Amino acid sequence: MAVIRLTPRTSTPAAGPQHAAPPRRNWRRFTPWLYLAIPLALLVTFTYVPVANMISYSFTDWDGVSPDKQYVGLDNYAQLFTRPELFQVFFVSLFYLVGSFLQIALALYFATVLSFNVRLRNFFKGVLFFPYLLNGVAVAFVFLYVFQPGGTLDTLLDFFGVDAKIFWLGDPDLVNISLSGVSIWRYLGLNFVLFLGAIQSIPAEIHEAAELDGASRFQVFRHIILPGIRPIISLSVILGISGSLSVFEIPYIMTGGSGETKTFVIQTIKLAFQFNKMGLASAAAVVLLALILLITWIQRRLIPEERTYTP
Repeated sequence: MAVIRLTPRTSTPAAGPQHAAPPRRNWRRFTPWLYLAIPLALLVTFTYVPVANMISYSFTDWDGVSPDKQYVGLDNYAQLFTRPELFQVFFVSLFYLVGSFLQIALALYFATVLSFNVRLRNFFKGVLFFPYLLNGVAVAFVFLYVFQPGGTLDTLLDFFGVDAKIFWLGDPDLVNISLSGVSIWRYLGLNFVLFLGAIQSIPAEIHEAAELDGASRFQVFRHIILPGIRPIISLSVILGISGSLSVFEIPYIMTGGSGETKTFVIQTIKLAFQFNKMGLASAAAVVLLALILLITWIQRRLIPEERTYTP
């Protein structure tokens, strides 16, 4: 008799498409940070760490060489605002501040004029932007010959019948005006290019509509160009104010920062490397940084970043 053995039948899964879980790709989230790692490391190493060290040095009496630093608290900041010879450099910056506003006005005027169809406008664009391409040291040496007695400027005045021997860099009443004039000529091209690019970004249809309505060029400037480039004007004001506080190369090369021409940066460098007062110089640099940040914040609050092409 045959014995039949019954074995349990195991159930097999039904054949069908199997949905495998997609591999985790969380590493993609870190890809941008991998590209930013080196720039951020350089930024922290060469910007934020030196600023932090500068702030710590500003509370000490240190000569920059000795390993010992004596903590003096806010004494360095008190000296900056109580000693007249240290505080008067702020008044020198007023000449460059007025010059920066004059420079912005001239750049805006030339950019507006050259945005219209005028003859030789490409030539004048190059003429206005060319000084900004020159090295600042070379510009300072050139203007040393321009302002010297019997130099280029005196010769030009003699050609027009003005017989006056003026000590442009020796007269305390004229030296800062002369130096700020060089700064205006040097950086006019930068603001000019910024304004011209902003004006050309305004849609041409708005200009055409204004011309069809019979608007004059002044009305186009007032109601279309000026509101349209307001953010660029705001940027130029920030650059002008910060630049007037941090003027260095032109007065340092032309006059050595002597007498009435000593600017904030020149004084800071002399305190640090000539008189070995690194703590006081660091306090001056912190004050300069705080002033620029404060002015930038106030300007941003007063002039919001709005872009509009209609009044």
